[in-house]
Amino acid sequence: MAIQWFPGHMHATRKAIKERMKQGIDVVIELIDARLPGSSANPLLASLTDGKPSLKLLNKQDLADPARTQLWLDHYNALPGIRALPLDAGNKAPAKALVAACRELAPLRGGMSKPLRILICGIPNVGKSTLINTLVGKKSAKTGDEPGITKVEQRITLDQDAYLFDTPGMLWPRISIPESGYNLAASGAVGRNALDEEEVALELLDYLRLNYAPLLQARYRLEGSIESLKDDELLEAIGRKRGAVLGGGRVNMQKAAEILMYEFRQGVLGRITLETPEEFKSWAATAAIADAERERLAQEKKAARKGRSSRDSWDAVEEEDA
Repeated sequence: MAIQWFPGHMHATRKAIKERMKQGIDVVIELIDARLPGSSANPLLASLTDGKPSLKLLNKQDLADPARTQLWLDHYNALPGIRALPLDAGNKAPAKALVAACRELAPLRGGMSKPLRILICGIPNVGKSTLINTLVGKKSAKTGDEPGITKVEQRITLDQDAYLFDTPGMLWPRISIPESGYNLAASGAVGRNALDEEEVALELLDYLRLNYAPLLQARYRLEGSIESLKDDELLEAIGRKRGAVLGGGRVNMQKAAEILMYEFRQGVLGRITLETPEEFKSWAATAAIADAERERLAQEKKAARKGRSSRDSWDAVEEEDA
């Protein structure tokens, strides 16, 4: 199934971002998940923020594959008007470095007459509230493990001449890249009512089996080669190892899926990144072709309906004349 989640408050967030941009913003910080840096970057943000300089913070980098994090940093830093930094939102020293980075992106702003105005955006549950609390040194924003904790815009003073405007976590109306939908769901960015945990866990295992098999084997004490196992067989083996067993020796696949996703989100499996820049580029290209084909078919159906309507109208006129 396709993963989609865009509850009502996200519509309000999109409008709030547009309004805030009209009131003047100098730099846009986008907090993205270092474990899925392409999938967690909002494709709507560039149009919503009028092409303002952007600082992409790869948060939760302590949970991500270091080699792949560097690939993503190189990718984003090569783009015009964008700077990227790795981040662990709870670590105070790197968090403070982002203020200096914002000043570099907007060198003409600063001082009481021209305060630096920063907008921070990100997907749900990416760690924005934790970062803000770290920056200001107190609990000014609510935090939690469920997506959608922040529901209203907040203004935070970072320095005498620097203000941060926080917005609620926002996805986008339609996730066109299937792999991105599953990765977002696996990371915890999607509400539980919008996903099937077992299906998401199987998609997660399909990727981990091919790219991080040693981590799976070490965590769940799986013997032999697991690359040849089917995803459901692998999930069943994990459930059996972790005691998710029902009467008659059957494995509770739902419980096994919950265990796997929880341990991925907490970093218990090891440092994992679910996509490389090249993989994401390939997924996006395939999705674009599918979107174009979907649009072509929709236009053909629309034209066919219009043609039938015109013929029906013409037939009616002929009957009246007769």
